[in-house]
Amino acid sequence: MNAIAPAHTASCYDDLYLFIGGEWIGAAGRSTSPVINPATGQVIGHVPHATAVEIDHALEVAEGSFRSWSATPPYERAKILKRAADLIRERTAHLEWLMTTEEGKPLAEAKYEIASAADYFEWFAEQGKRTYGRVVPARRPGVQQFVKRQAIGPVAAFTPWNFPGITPARKLSAALAAGCSVIIKPAEECPATALGIARALDDAGLPKGVLQMVFGDPSAISSQLLASPVIRKATFTGSVPVGKLLAAQAASGVKPITLELGGHGPVLVFDDADLDEAARLGAANRFRGTGQICISSTRFLVQRASYAAFAQRFVAAAEALVVGDGLDPATQVGPLGNQRQVAKVQALVEDALAHGATLLTGGRRLARDGFFYAPTVLADVPMHARIMHEEPFGPIAVLRPFDTIEDGLAEANRLPYALGAYAFTTNARTAIAVGDGFEAGMIGINHFNMIVSELPFGGMQESGYGSEGGEEGIESYLVTKFISQV
Repeated sequence: MNAIAPAHTASCYDDLYLFIGGEWIGAAGRSTSPVINPATGQVIGHVPHATAVEIDHALEVAEGSFRSWSATPPYERAKILKRAADLIRERTAHLEWLMTTEEGKPLAEAKYEIASAADYFEWFAEQGKRTYGRVVPARRPGVQQFVKRQAIGPVAAFTPWNFPGITPARKLSAALAAGCSVIIKPAEECPATALGIARALDDAGLPKGVLQMVFGDPSAISSQLLASPVIRKATFTGSVPVGKLLAAQAASGVKPITLELGGHGPVLVFDDADLDEAARLGAANRFRGTGQICISSTRFLVQRASYAAFAQRFVAAAEALVVGDGLDPATQVGPLGNQRQVAKVQALVEDALAHGATLLTGGRRLARDGFFYAPTVLADVPMHARIMHEEPFGPIAVLRPFDTIEDGLAEANRLPYALGAYAFTTNARTAIAVGDGFEAGMIGINHFNMIVSELPFGGMQESGYGSEGGEEGIESYLVTKFISQV
Protein backbone atom coordinates (compact mmCIF):
# COMPACT_ATOMS: atom_id res chain seq x y z
CA MET A 1 0.00 0.00 0.00
CA ASN A 2 1.40 3.34 -1.08
CA ALA A 3 1.19 6.07 1.58
CA ILE A 4 0.18 9.59 0.64
CA ALA A 5 3.26 11.64 -0.14
CA PRO A 6 3.83 14.72 2.04
CA ALA A 7 2.79 18.00 0.41
CA HIS A 8 6.38 19.22 0.07
CA THR A 9 7.38 16.17 -2.00
CA ALA A 10 4.31 16.13 -4.23
CA SER A 11 6.09 14.96 -7.37
CA CYS A 12 5.64 11.19 -7.52
CA TYR A 13 2.64 9.55 -9.17
CA ASP A 14 0.90 7.23 -6.71
CA ASP A 15 0.64 3.49 -7.03
CA LEU A 16 -2.90 2.55 -8.08
CA TYR A 17 -5.32 0.25 -6.30
CA LEU A 18 -8.80 -1.11 -5.99
CA PHE A 19 -10.41 -0.39 -2.62
CA ILE A 20 -12.80 -3.16 -1.59
CA GLY A 21 -13.86 -4.18 1.89
CA GLY A 22 -11.37 -1.77 3.42
CA GLU A 23 -8.44 -3.39 1.59
CA TRP A 24 -6.14 -1.68 -0.91
CA ILE A 25 -5.65 -4.18 -3.74
CA GLY A 26 -2.73 -3.58 -6.09
CA ALA A 27 -2.19 -4.21 -9.79
CA ALA A 28 0.14 -7.20 -9.52
CA GLY A 29 -1.04 -10.29 -11.39
CA ARG A 30 -4.20 -8.78 -12.83
CA SER A 31 -5.55 -6.99 -15.89
CA THR A 32 -4.68 -3.28 -16.02
CA SER A 33 -4.99 -0.29 -18.33
CA PRO A 34 -2.42 2.47 -18.82
CA VAL A 35 -2.75 5.96 -17.39
CA ILE A 36 -1.31 8.57 -19.77
CA ASN A 37 -0.09 12.06 -18.99
CA PRO A 38 -1.91 14.11 -21.67
CA ALA A 39 0.80 16.79 -21.63
CA THR A 40 3.50 14.33 -22.68
CA GLY A 41 1.69 11.30 -24.09
CA GLN A 42 3.73 9.12 -21.73
CA VAL A 43 2.39 6.26 -19.61
CA ILE A 44 2.63 7.17 -15.91
CA GLY A 45 0.86 4.24 -14.28
CA HIS A 46 -1.36 1.20 -14.67
CA VAL A 47 -4.75 1.03 -13.01
CA PRO A 48 -5.92 -2.42 -11.85
CA HIS A 49 -9.21 -3.81 -13.13
CA ALA A 50 -11.69 -5.52 -10.83
CA THR A 51 -12.97 -8.96 -11.76
CA ALA A 52 -16.64 -9.93 -11.73
CA VAL A 53 -15.96 -11.93 -8.56
CA GLU A 54 -14.51 -8.84 -6.90
CA ILE A 55 -17.52 -6.76 -7.93
CA ASP A 56 -19.76 -9.38 -6.32
CA HIS A 57 -17.63 -9.14 -3.18
CA ALA A 58 -17.95 -5.34 -3.24
CA LEU A 59 -21.73 -5.71 -3.45
CA GLU A 60 -21.78 -8.10 -0.52
CA VAL A 61 -19.65 -5.76 1.59
CA ALA A 62 -21.73 -2.72 0.63
CA GLU A 63 -24.93 -4.49 1.64
CA GLY A 64 -23.54 -5.43 5.04
CA SER A 65 -21.92 -2.09 5.78
CA PHE A 66 -25.09 -0.18 4.86
CA ARG A 67 -26.91 -1.60 7.86
CA SER A 68 -24.36 -0.30 10.34
CA TRP A 69 -23.52 2.97 8.59
CA SER A 70 -27.16 4.00 8.12
CA ALA A 71 -27.71 3.34 11.85
CA THR A 72 -24.74 5.55 12.78
CA PRO A 73 -25.99 8.90 14.15
CA PRO A 74 -25.68 11.73 11.62
CA TYR A 75 -23.48 13.68 14.06
CA GLU A 76 -20.97 10.81 14.09
CA ARG A 77 -21.05 10.52 10.30
CA ALA A 78 -20.47 14.28 10.10
CA LYS A 79 -17.32 14.06 12.19
CA ILE A 80 -15.79 11.60 9.74
CA LEU A 81 -16.75 13.61 6.67
CA LYS A 82 -15.37 16.82 8.19
CA ARG A 83 -12.14 15.06 9.06
CA ALA A 84 -11.93 13.84 5.46
CA ALA A 85 -12.40 17.43 4.27
CA ASP A 86 -9.55 18.54 6.51
CA LEU A 87 -7.29 15.78 5.19
CA ILE A 88 -8.07 16.68 1.59
CA ARG A 89 -7.09 20.27 2.34
CA GLU A 90 -3.89 19.18 4.06
CA ARG A 91 -2.98 17.10 1.01
CA THR A 92 -3.93 19.72 -1.57
CA ALA A 93 -0.42 20.11 -3.04
CA HIS A 94 -0.12 16.42 -3.78
CA LEU A 95 -3.69 15.97 -4.99
CA GLU A 96 -3.53 18.93 -7.36
CA TRP A 97 -0.23 17.63 -8.74
CA LEU A 98 -1.81 14.22 -9.32
CA MET A 99 -4.82 15.78 -11.04
CA THR A 100 -2.75 17.93 -13.37
CA THR A 101 -0.42 15.05 -14.19
CA GLU A 102 -3.16 12.59 -15.11
CA GLU A 103 -5.87 14.95 -16.46
CA GLY A 104 -3.83 17.86 -17.81
CA LYS A 105 -5.63 20.89 -16.38
CA PRO A 106 -3.51 23.79 -15.07
CA LEU A 107 -2.46 23.67 -11.43
CA ALA A 108 -4.61 26.70 -10.61
CA GLU A 109 -7.71 24.85 -11.82
CA ALA A 110 -6.68 21.70 -9.98
CA LYS A 111 -6.18 23.68 -6.77
CA TYR A 112 -9.69 25.12 -7.07
CA GLU A 113 -11.15 21.68 -7.76
CA ILE A 114 -9.50 20.08 -4.73
CA ALA A 115 -10.69 22.95 -2.53
CA SER A 116 -14.20 22.48 -3.88
CA ALA A 117 -14.07 18.73 -3.25
CA ALA A 118 -13.24 19.41 0.41
CA ASP A 119 -16.07 21.95 0.58
CA TYR A 120 -18.58 19.33 -0.55
CA PHE A 121 -17.63 16.97 2.28
CA GLU A 122 -17.92 19.77 4.82
CA TRP A 123 -21.24 21.00 3.40
CA PHE A 124 -22.89 17.58 3.33
CA ALA A 125 -21.54 16.69 6.75
CA GLU A 126 -23.86 19.43 8.00
CA GLN A 127 -26.71 18.62 5.64
CA GLY A 128 -26.73 15.05 6.90
CA LYS A 129 -27.80 16.41 10.28
CA ARG A 130 -30.78 18.12 8.68
CA THR A 131 -32.60 15.23 7.04
CA TYR A 132 -35.64 16.20 9.05
CA GLY A 133 -38.99 14.45 9.21
CA ARG A 134 -42.17 15.91 10.60
CA VAL A 135 -45.24 15.19 12.71
CA VAL A 136 -48.54 15.54 10.89
CA PRO A 137 -51.68 16.30 12.99
CA ALA A 138 -54.09 13.38 12.90
CA ARG A 139 -57.76 13.55 12.04
CA ARG A 140 -58.81 11.59 15.13
CA PRO A 141 -57.65 11.46 18.75
CA GLY A 142 -55.02 9.00 19.90
CA VAL A 143 -53.20 8.74 16.56
CA GLN A 144 -49.62 9.85 15.99
CA GLN A 145 -48.50 10.41 12.39
CA PHE A 146 -44.79 10.65 11.57
CA VAL A 147 -42.90 11.27 8.33
CA LYS A 148 -39.29 10.05 8.44
CA ARG A 149 -36.38 10.37 6.02
CA GLN A 150 -33.95 7.44 5.84
CA ALA A 151 -31.03 6.39 3.66
CA ILE A 152 -32.15 4.75 0.43
CA GLY A 153 -29.55 1.96 0.47
CA PRO A 154 -26.28 1.02 -1.26
CA VAL A 155 -25.40 3.35 -4.15
CA ALA A 156 -23.60 2.73 -7.44
CA ALA A 157 -21.75 5.85 -8.64
CA PHE A 158 -19.97 6.50 -11.94
CA THR A 159 -17.77 9.53 -12.60
CA PRO A 160 -15.86 10.87 -15.66
CA TRP A 161 -12.26 11.88 -16.29
CA ASN A 162 -12.65 15.62 -16.84
CA PHE A 163 -13.31 16.47 -13.17
CA PRO A 164 -11.61 13.60 -11.28
CA GLY A 165 -11.85 15.33 -7.88
CA ILE A 166 -15.03 17.36 -7.59
CA THR A 167 -17.35 14.84 -9.29
CA PRO A 168 -16.55 11.89 -7.01
CA ALA A 169 -16.67 14.28 -4.04
CA ARG A 170 -20.19 15.48 -4.92
CA LYS A 171 -21.53 11.96 -5.06
CA LEU A 172 -19.63 10.46 -2.14
CA SER A 173 -20.24 13.34 0.27
CA ALA A 174 -24.01 13.40 -0.21
CA ALA A 175 -24.47 9.63 -0.23
CA LEU A 176 -22.29 9.04 2.83
CA ALA A 177 -23.89 11.92 4.72
CA ALA A 178 -27.31 10.40 4.08
CA GLY A 179 -26.15 7.07 5.51
CA CYS A 180 -25.66 5.14 2.26
CA SER A 181 -22.79 2.82 1.45
CA VAL A 182 -21.23 3.40 -1.98
CA ILE A 183 -19.54 1.50 -4.77
CA ILE A 184 -17.94 4.08 -7.06
CA LYS A 185 -16.25 3.56 -10.41
CA PRO A 186 -14.23 6.63 -11.38
CA ALA A 187 -12.69 6.98 -14.82
CA GLU A 188 -9.71 4.78 -15.61
CA GLU A 189 -7.93 7.75 -17.26
CA CYS A 190 -7.63 9.65 -13.96
CA PRO A 191 -7.70 7.18 -11.06
CA ALA A 192 -5.15 8.62 -8.64
CA THR A 193 -7.14 11.74 -7.76
CA ALA A 194 -10.22 9.73 -6.85
CA LEU A 195 -8.10 7.24 -4.90
CA GLY A 196 -6.65 10.18 -2.98
CA ILE A 197 -10.17 11.11 -1.88
CA ALA A 198 -10.87 7.51 -0.89
CA ARG A 199 -7.61 7.52 1.09
CA ALA A 200 -8.70 10.66 2.94
CA LEU A 201 -12.02 9.04 3.87
CA ASP A 202 -10.27 5.87 5.02
CA ASP A 203 -7.76 7.82 7.09
CA ALA A 204 -10.59 9.91 8.54
CA GLY A 205 -12.11 6.80 10.06
CA LEU A 206 -14.82 5.82 7.58
CA PRO A 207 -15.76 2.27 8.64
CA LYS A 208 -14.27 -0.42 6.43
CA GLY A 209 -16.58 -1.48 3.64
CA VAL A 210 -18.77 1.63 3.55
CA LEU A 211 -16.87 2.79 0.46
CA GLN A 212 -15.63 0.59 -2.37
CA MET A 213 -13.70 2.08 -5.30
CA VAL A 214 -13.31 -0.09 -8.39
CA PHE A 215 -11.94 0.25 -11.92
CA GLY A 216 -12.25 -1.84 -15.05
CA ASP A 217 -14.47 -2.31 -18.07
CA PRO A 218 -17.14 0.42 -17.71
CA SER A 219 -19.91 -1.47 -19.47
CA ALA A 220 -19.33 -4.72 -17.60
CA ILE A 221 -19.09 -3.08 -14.17
CA SER A 222 -22.11 -0.82 -14.62
CA SER A 223 -24.24 -3.69 -15.91
CA GLN A 224 -23.24 -5.94 -13.01
CA LEU A 225 -23.87 -3.27 -10.39
CA LEU A 226 -27.21 -2.07 -11.75
CA ALA A 227 -28.49 -5.61 -12.19
CA SER A 228 -27.80 -6.43 -8.55
CA PRO A 229 -30.71 -6.18 -6.08
CA VAL A 230 -28.20 -4.83 -3.56
CA ILE A 231 -27.96 -1.49 -5.38
CA ARG A 232 -30.91 0.78 -4.55
CA LYS A 233 -29.78 4.01 -6.24
CA ALA A 234 -27.41 5.03 -9.05
CA THR A 235 -25.73 8.28 -10.01
CA PHE A 236 -23.84 9.02 -13.21
CA THR A 237 -21.97 11.95 -14.71
CA GLY A 238 -20.93 11.58 -18.33
CA SER A 239 -22.16 11.47 -21.91
CA VAL A 240 -25.77 11.51 -23.03
CA PRO A 241 -25.67 8.10 -24.82
CA VAL A 242 -24.18 6.31 -21.80
CA GLY A 243 -26.58 8.12 -19.47
CA LYS A 244 -29.55 6.89 -21.47
CA LEU A 245 -28.22 3.34 -21.37
CA LEU A 246 -27.70 3.41 -17.59
CA ALA A 247 -31.12 5.00 -17.07
CA ALA A 248 -32.70 2.11 -18.96
CA GLN A 249 -30.75 -0.44 -16.92
CA ALA A 250 -31.74 1.25 -13.68
CA ALA A 251 -35.38 1.41 -14.78
CA SER A 252 -35.48 -2.35 -15.25
CA GLY A 253 -34.95 -2.65 -11.50
CA VAL A 254 -37.12 0.39 -10.68
CA LYS A 255 -34.06 2.14 -9.24
CA PRO A 256 -33.79 5.93 -9.17
CA ILE A 257 -30.80 7.43 -10.93
CA THR A 258 -29.34 10.92 -10.95
CA LEU A 259 -27.94 11.93 -14.34
CA GLU A 260 -25.66 14.87 -15.10
CA LEU A 261 -25.00 14.64 -18.82
CA GLY A 262 -23.77 16.82 -21.66
CA GLY A 263 -24.35 20.44 -22.54
CA HIS A 264 -23.87 22.97 -25.33
CA GLY A 265 -23.99 26.17 -23.32
CA PRO A 266 -25.45 29.23 -25.08
CA VAL A 267 -24.28 32.74 -24.21
CA LEU A 268 -26.48 35.68 -25.21
CA VAL A 269 -24.47 38.91 -25.50
CA PHE A 270 -26.77 41.92 -25.88
CA ASP A 271 -25.92 45.29 -27.42
CA ASP A 272 -26.06 46.95 -24.00
CA ALA A 273 -23.52 44.54 -22.48
CA ASP A 274 -20.01 45.48 -21.43
CA LEU A 275 -18.32 43.88 -24.44
CA ASP A 276 -14.83 43.98 -22.95
CA GLU A 277 -16.01 42.12 -19.86
CA ALA A 278 -18.17 39.68 -21.80
CA ALA A 279 -15.31 38.80 -24.16
CA ARG A 280 -12.69 38.50 -21.43
CA LEU A 281 -14.84 36.36 -19.15
CA GLY A 282 -16.28 34.42 -22.07
CA ALA A 283 -12.89 33.39 -23.44
CA ALA A 284 -11.59 32.46 -19.99
CA ASN A 285 -14.67 30.31 -19.35
CA ARG A 286 -14.78 28.72 -22.78
CA PHE A 287 -11.18 27.56 -22.71
CA ARG A 288 -11.04 26.68 -19.00
CA GLY A 289 -10.48 22.95 -18.70
CA THR A 290 -9.52 23.06 -22.40
CA GLY A 291 -13.25 23.31 -23.11
CA GLN A 292 -13.88 19.87 -21.59
CA ILE A 293 -16.55 21.06 -19.17
CA CYS A 294 -20.20 20.12 -19.50
CA ILE A 295 -21.53 23.52 -18.37
CA SER A 296 -18.98 25.44 -20.42
CA SER A 297 -20.06 28.26 -22.72
CA THR A 298 -19.84 27.03 -26.32
CA ARG A 299 -22.26 29.01 -28.53
CA PHE A 300 -21.74 32.77 -28.27
CA LEU A 301 -24.84 34.42 -29.70
CA VAL A 302 -24.18 38.13 -30.09
CA GLN A 303 -26.71 40.84 -30.94
CA ARG A 304 -25.97 41.94 -34.47
CA ALA A 305 -24.89 45.54 -33.85
CA SER A 306 -22.18 44.33 -31.44
CA TYR A 307 -21.17 41.17 -33.31
CA ALA A 308 -18.02 42.42 -35.05
CA ALA A 309 -16.74 44.33 -32.02
CA PHE A 310 -17.33 41.35 -29.71
CA ALA A 311 -15.65 38.93 -32.15
CA GLN A 312 -12.54 41.12 -32.29
CA ARG A 313 -12.31 41.31 -28.49
CA PHE A 314 -13.03 37.61 -28.03
CA VAL A 315 -10.34 36.53 -30.50
CA ALA A 316 -7.80 38.80 -28.83
CA ALA A 317 -8.63 37.30 -25.44
CA ALA A 318 -8.37 33.74 -26.82
CA GLU A 319 -5.03 34.39 -28.51
CA ALA A 320 -3.62 35.87 -25.29
CA LEU A 321 -4.16 32.63 -23.38
CA VAL A 322 -1.01 30.64 -22.57
CA VAL A 323 -1.20 27.00 -23.72
CA GLY A 324 1.14 24.48 -22.13
CA ASP A 325 1.79 21.76 -19.58
CA GLY A 326 -0.51 22.31 -16.64
CA LEU A 327 2.43 21.89 -14.26
CA ASP A 328 3.88 25.15 -15.56
CA PRO A 329 2.41 27.92 -13.36
CA ALA A 330 2.14 30.20 -16.40
CA THR A 331 -0.20 27.80 -18.24
CA GLN A 332 -3.84 28.84 -18.64
CA VAL A 333 -4.96 26.16 -21.11
CA GLY A 334 -3.70 22.60 -20.84
CA PRO A 335 -3.89 19.64 -23.23
CA LEU A 336 -6.99 17.74 -24.18
CA GLY A 337 -7.60 14.72 -22.01
CA ASN A 338 -6.76 12.04 -24.57
CA GLN A 339 -6.19 11.33 -28.24
CA ARG A 340 -9.92 10.65 -28.78
CA GLN A 341 -10.68 14.26 -27.90
CA VAL A 342 -8.05 15.57 -30.31
CA ALA A 343 -9.56 13.59 -33.18
CA LYS A 344 -13.09 14.70 -32.30
CA VAL A 345 -12.18 18.39 -32.08
CA GLN A 346 -10.29 18.31 -35.38
CA ALA A 347 -13.22 16.58 -37.12
CA LEU A 348 -15.69 19.19 -35.86
CA VAL A 349 -13.48 22.07 -37.01
CA GLU A 350 -12.94 20.56 -40.46
CA ASP A 351 -16.66 19.93 -40.85
CA ALA A 352 -17.56 23.51 -39.86
CA LEU A 353 -15.03 24.96 -42.31
CA ALA A 354 -16.23 22.66 -45.08
CA HIS A 355 -19.75 24.03 -44.54
CA GLY A 356 -18.60 27.62 -44.81
CA ALA A 357 -17.65 28.74 -41.30
CA THR A 358 -14.93 31.37 -40.88
CA LEU A 359 -11.86 30.46 -38.83
CA LEU A 360 -10.85 33.47 -36.74
CA THR A 361 -8.05 31.79 -34.79
CA GLY A 362 -6.70 28.35 -33.93
CA GLY A 363 -8.04 25.35 -35.80
CA ARG A 364 -4.96 23.17 -35.49
CA ARG A 365 -3.19 20.68 -33.29
CA LEU A 366 -0.06 22.19 -31.76
CA ALA A 367 3.30 20.75 -32.79
CA ARG A 368 4.48 19.40 -29.45
CA ASP A 369 4.26 16.22 -27.43
CA GLY A 370 0.93 15.46 -25.80
CA PHE A 371 -2.63 16.27 -26.83
CA PHE A 372 -2.52 20.03 -27.36
CA TYR A 373 -4.95 21.91 -29.58
CA ALA A 374 -4.97 25.66 -30.15
CA PRO A 375 -7.91 27.64 -28.72
CA THR A 376 -10.21 27.95 -31.72
CA VAL A 377 -12.84 30.52 -32.65
CA LEU A 378 -15.29 29.89 -35.49
CA ALA A 379 -17.56 32.66 -36.78
CA ASP A 380 -20.77 32.54 -38.84
CA VAL A 381 -21.04 28.78 -38.46
CA PRO A 382 -23.87 27.41 -40.64
CA MET A 383 -26.71 25.72 -38.82
CA HIS A 384 -26.12 22.44 -40.66
CA ALA A 385 -22.53 22.08 -39.38
CA ARG A 386 -22.08 19.28 -36.84
CA ILE A 387 -20.79 21.59 -34.13
CA MET A 388 -24.12 23.41 -34.05
CA HIS A 389 -25.73 20.17 -32.88
CA GLU A 390 -23.00 18.20 -31.09
CA GLU A 391 -21.31 19.10 -27.81
CA PRO A 392 -17.72 19.98 -28.84
CA PHE A 393 -16.12 19.18 -25.47
CA GLY A 394 -12.92 20.84 -26.55
CA PRO A 395 -11.33 24.26 -27.11
CA ILE A 396 -13.74 25.55 -29.77
CA ALA A 397 -15.96 28.62 -29.47
CA VAL A 398 -18.76 29.26 -31.95
CA LEU A 399 -19.92 32.81 -32.77
CA ARG A 400 -23.23 33.68 -34.43
CA PRO A 401 -25.29 36.88 -34.56
CA PHE A 402 -28.91 37.31 -33.50
CA ASP A 403 -31.37 40.20 -33.76
CA THR A 404 -34.12 40.18 -31.13
CA ILE A 405 -34.30 38.61 -27.68
CA GLU A 406 -36.87 36.19 -29.10
CA ASP A 407 -34.40 35.12 -31.81
CA GLY A 408 -31.62 34.68 -29.27
CA LEU A 409 -33.71 32.59 -26.89
CA ALA A 410 -35.01 30.45 -29.77
CA GLU A 411 -31.46 29.51 -30.77
CA ALA A 412 -30.32 29.10 -27.15
CA ASN A 413 -33.16 26.66 -26.48
CA ARG A 414 -33.06 24.87 -29.85
CA LEU A 415 -30.99 21.90 -28.71
CA PRO A 416 -32.15 19.18 -26.29
CA TYR A 417 -29.26 20.04 -23.97
CA ALA A 418 -30.37 22.13 -21.00
CA LEU A 419 -27.52 22.30 -18.49
CA GLY A 420 -25.86 25.75 -18.39
CA ALA A 421 -26.90 28.99 -20.11
CA TYR A 422 -25.55 32.53 -19.81
CA ALA A 423 -26.31 36.12 -20.75
CA PHE A 424 -24.55 39.47 -20.63
CA THR A 425 -26.68 42.59 -20.35
CA THR A 426 -26.90 45.76 -18.27
CA ASN A 427 -30.68 45.93 -18.68
CA ALA A 428 -32.61 44.57 -15.70
CA ARG A 429 -35.69 43.74 -17.78
CA THR A 430 -33.57 41.79 -20.23
CA ALA A 431 -31.86 39.92 -17.41
CA ILE A 432 -35.23 38.87 -15.99
CA ALA A 433 -36.52 37.87 -19.42
CA VAL A 434 -33.57 35.62 -20.25
CA GLY A 435 -33.52 34.13 -16.76
CA ASP A 436 -37.14 33.12 -17.23
CA GLY A 437 -36.75 32.24 -20.90
CA PHE A 438 -33.66 30.02 -20.83
CA GLU A 439 -34.35 26.30 -20.71
CA ALA A 440 -31.45 25.23 -18.52
CA GLY A 441 -30.84 23.96 -15.02
CA MET A 442 -28.16 26.58 -14.25
CA ILE A 443 -28.18 30.15 -15.51
CA GLY A 444 -25.50 32.83 -15.13
CA ILE A 445 -26.19 36.50 -15.80
CA ASN A 446 -23.03 38.59 -16.37
CA HIS A 447 -20.75 35.88 -15.00
CA PHE A 448 -19.93 32.16 -15.27
CA ASN A 449 -19.06 31.10 -11.70
CA MET A 450 -21.82 28.71 -10.63
CA ILE A 451 -20.14 25.68 -9.05
CA VAL A 452 -20.18 25.82 -5.26
CA SER A 453 -21.20 23.21 -2.72
CA GLU A 454 -24.22 25.08 -1.36
CA LEU A 455 -25.96 25.43 -4.75
CA PRO A 456 -27.74 22.75 -6.81
CA PHE A 457 -25.93 21.39 -9.84
CA GLY A 458 -27.97 19.70 -12.57
CA GLY A 459 -29.80 20.03 -15.85
CA MET A 460 -32.99 19.26 -17.71
CA GLN A 461 -34.05 17.45 -20.87
CA GLU A 462 -31.17 15.42 -22.34
CA SER A 463 -28.71 17.04 -19.95
CA GLY A 464 -30.14 14.80 -17.24
CA TYR A 465 -32.25 15.04 -14.12
CA GLY A 466 -31.72 15.40 -10.41
CA SER A 467 -29.41 17.82 -8.61
CA GLU A 468 -26.12 17.48 -6.82
CA GLY A 469 -24.99 20.08 -4.32
CA GLY A 470 -27.11 22.40 -2.22
CA GLU A 471 -29.89 21.22 0.03
CA GLU A 472 -31.28 19.36 -3.00
CA GLY A 473 -28.18 17.21 -3.31
CA ILE A 474 -28.94 14.86 -0.44
CA GLU A 475 -32.60 14.30 -1.33
CA SER A 476 -32.06 11.57 -3.91
CA TYR A 477 -30.18 9.45 -1.34
CA LEU A 478 -33.17 9.40 1.02
CA VAL A 479 -36.51 7.64 1.08
CA THR A 480 -39.65 8.87 2.82
CA LYS A 481 -41.56 6.74 5.31
CA PHE A 482 -44.94 7.53 6.77
CA ILE A 483 -45.71 5.91 10.15
CA SER A 484 -49.20 6.03 11.69
CA GLN A 485 -49.33 4.84 15.29
CA VAL A 486 -52.28 4.33 17.60
